[in-house]
Amino acid sequence: MSRIGKMPISIPGGVTVTIKDNVVTVKGPKGELSQKVDPRIKLTLEDGVLTLERNVDDKEERSLHGLYRSLVNNMVVGVSEGYTKTLELIGVGFRASNEGQLLELAVGYSHPIFILLPDEVKVETKMERNKAPLVSLTSADKQLLGQVCAKIRTFRKPEPYKGKGIRFVGENIRRKSGKSAAK
Repeated sequence: MSRIGKMPISIPGGVTVTIKDNVVTVKGPKGELSQKVDPRIKLTLEDGVLTLERNVDDKEERSLHGLYRSLVNNMVVGVSEGYTKTLELIGVGFRASNEGQLLELAVGYSHPIFILLPDEVKVETKMERNKAPLVSLTSADKQLLGQVCAKIRTFRKPEPYKGKGIRFVGENIRRKSGKSAAK
């Protein structure tokens, strides 16, 4: 049995789950998300607890069991609490600002980078004196949030010598010593 797949999902108050034609729709205070589930996985909703079951115990169905349980659980958590990721810009002259859903980054190129974010992702920038600029992204959809963060990070990945670049808050970057270490 898949240990992740057989764990039940408890539905918090204020969240409604509907299952129709292998499509799970979750509504809550933070938004509405839906996910198509493979027909080999059976969904059961009883007394505010959602369980996923499979018929056969082969390798592919075991992996789908855990996958869809995680996806549905992420949707339930997303519409009830939401997800937040914060990126920090480490480098001299690095700046971030936003006007609505348009994010402007100055990360060491000859031109600023403009990114139009999806409506589901809320952005907030924070710049304080003598501190790294922060870009805080919030969404109910964990998958979309991770994809947007990865896209922003591709513009200037953290490099191992000085640590400059765009990274997640609390992320540990492996540093190299450089040429002077040999002496």
